[in-house]
Amino acid sequence: MDQRIARPVARTTGLLYLALGITGMAGFLLVRPQLFDPTDAAATAAQLVDHEVLARVGITLELAVVVSQALAALWFVRLFRPVDPFSATAVGALGMMNAVAILGSTAALGTALDRALAGDTATPQLMYELSDSFWGAGSAFFGLWLIPMGLLALRAGMPRALGWFLLVGGAGYLLQTFVVVMAPDAGVLAELLVLPATVGELWMIGLLLWVGLRPGRASDVVAAGSVRA
Repeated sequence: MDQRIARPVARTTGLLYLALGITGMAGFLLVRPQLFDPTDAAATAAQLVDHEVLARVGITLELAVVVSQALAALWFVRLFRPVDPFSATAVGALGMMNAVAILGSTAALGTALDRALAGDTATPQLMYELSDSFWGAGSAFFGLWLIPMGLLALRAGMPRALGWFLLVGGAGYLLQTFVVVMAPDAGVLAELLVLPATVGELWMIGLLLWVGLRPGRASDVVAAGSVRA
């Protein structure tokens, strides 16, 4: 890998992955609970009408998730292709599939707001439930994209613990997808399955940013791994 390219590409990849995490958490964990009442369709419709600007912010954040996920997938391919072309392509393809799932969720949220503003109190609830289902289905692809990412981390000479956190976390995301369907009241157990993924993702983001931003010669671990591969 060209040493002059490795650092900028690593930095961009880290920034895109960071943007994916921030927009995802802001939209799904902060904005959505203020608008969606899973037990009361009328309350959901009323909150969408009363907080239209916030609803539009939520839609915008989901669009940002789609864009950052798609771009992060492409930049992961660019960064890791010299290490293992197959695994790098798998990261890109599976990341794109997750982006498509969230795009479906975005469309559902837009429909929910439009119907609420039109006075419909039933459809917005259905659209938010559909949005949740898109996120649930997308988590399977998100888990799958972490598995080849973990393999790439191992092959690229990154810390072995990072690679294993990503591998175990990816498997956890995939398993959680089935657990939520088969045992919807699993609660804390389902959340614990993805904890290794959170550790691995934050570690990967931090490492990519450190590699991309540190001064001096660009002899980063990714470039070193590409020589050994």
